[in-house]
Amino acid sequence: MLGRNSKILLGLIGTALVSVFVIGLAYSISTGFAGFWGGLPCWIIVIFVLSLAVTDYVQECVLGKDGNGKNG
Repeated sequence: MLGRNSKILLGLIGTALVSVFVIGLAYSISTGFAGFWGGLPCWIIVIFVLSLAVTDYVQECVLGKDGNGKNG
């Protein structure tokens, strides 16, 4: 098992990598053929997905709760 500090660091790195990838994907869609209004639904989805990723990071790594809401 990983220690608490390792979970926090690795979770932060993983969340940052996912964020960079998803934001880059949405940016390329919005600046490409789709334009701003065509890329707007993609941005809405990206914001929702990133909020889920950050929420999961905080619950799992920072607060130490498992998937059932119990402390692990």
